[in-house]
Amino acid sequence: MDEEPAIYWLVSADYEGNRREFEYIASDMQAIFGNNAKTTKRLDPGQIEVFGANTDAKPMLVVKSKSANDPSKLRMEAPRGIIVCEGAGLDLESFERVIGRAAPKDAWVFISGTLEGSLGWYPQVAEAWKHEEGCASFRLPSYTNVYLYEGGINDPKIQRLKRLSSDTFFMERIEGRAVPPKGLVFPEFNANYHVKNISYVRGEPVYLWIDPGYAGAYAVEVAQEINGQIWIIDEIYERFITDDIIGIAVNKPWWSDVRGGAIDISGTYHQAMPAPAEVWQSKAQVYLRSQKIPINQGTERLKSFLKFDPLRNWTSIVIAPHCQGVLSEMGVALNPHTEQLQAYRWRLDRNDNIIGQEPEDRFNHGIKAIIYGLVDRYGYVTSQHRQRVQMRSWGGIATRRNPRTGR
Repeated sequence: MDEEPAIYWLVSADYEGNRREFEYIASDMQAIFGNNAKTTKRLDPGQIEVFGANTDAKPMLVVKSKSANDPSKLRMEAPRGIIVCEGAGLDLESFERVIGRAAPKDAWVFISGTLEGSLGWYPQVAEAWKHEEGCASFRLPSYTNVYLYEGGINDPKIQRLKRLSSDTFFMERIEGRAVPPKGLVFPEFNANYHVKNISYVRGEPVYLWIDPGYAGAYAVEVAQEINGQIWIIDEIYERFITDDIIGIAVNKPWWSDVRGGAIDISGTYHQAMPAPAEVWQSKAQVYLRSQKIPINQGTERLKSFLKFDPLRNWTSIVIAPHCQGVLSEMGVALNPHTEQLQAYRWRLDRNDNIIGQEPEDRFNHGIKAIIYGLVDRYGYVTSQHRQRVQMRSWGGIATRRNPRTGR
């Protein structure tokens, strides 16, 4: 019986993104193997096959072009090696899928690309792989290509670019360095720690944490507590009204385990239509608690869950990679509606100094939904100006007395 061919992938955000690599490999294979290397005319998808002496047998090597826009194509087989072209163009979920497909045959993964924008999962992975066992990360400044820049860093063309371009552009596009992003509300969020391949655990209580935003997104973050860790297993992130959101939710596999949740205080207000909290109660029989949460105190509560615990080697909250809405707000994915990097940020002046005491109130619907749930469940990090501190549990409410006053 013929052995199965060695399969390798070229992956990019779309088929056009790996055209050059595909053509280079096809040219090299034809130069080495002559007529025993066959290449398809199409790239979407494309395939390069290399045969042994018997061209009627199965090929001994196959290179396939893959598009991250067609997720089903990234699940069909386990390759021996994967080249990711322009890594920054892939979303986080596609990257996780690539890593998953590499596992069965312990395949190698090579990722190339510039650090444009210095936001998203790619710069974080590039930094992490410098220290991860079995991984490596290399920086190749443009001027190391002496074919284009004979003088290296002192080449006149490089020096002219340095004079005419901004420091950020030169560092990212020429030096190949990640420039720390400015103004993120949650700069500690790291895809290597906070994004995990988690999924719904049947039979465990499910809680819906909701921000019924209208202009940006109506965000429903779906939470479970598993072994003391908060899992955001799913989300609904749409520009729909409450009735439509409920219609999506009731068809989810986790719906039968929903036990309640939390919603923005504005979700209890009547405007031109019934309050969202009332609609959830009347049409879905889901009771949602609410309270007014100061922005900065809510932010601190979420930050406390993002801290890395070296003793347990985990963070207190993790998010599934397909939750693109909230991940885009954290700055590690593209906004699912606009396909742009739109993260939750502070206002900055032209010198990158923070303006004001509160962040810009946009690109934060999923984040706010999680904050409502965490505060509802755990209260604030510190409780000031309170004689009685309210502590909530999943099933009810408990209170404890203030140790200073005994009340």
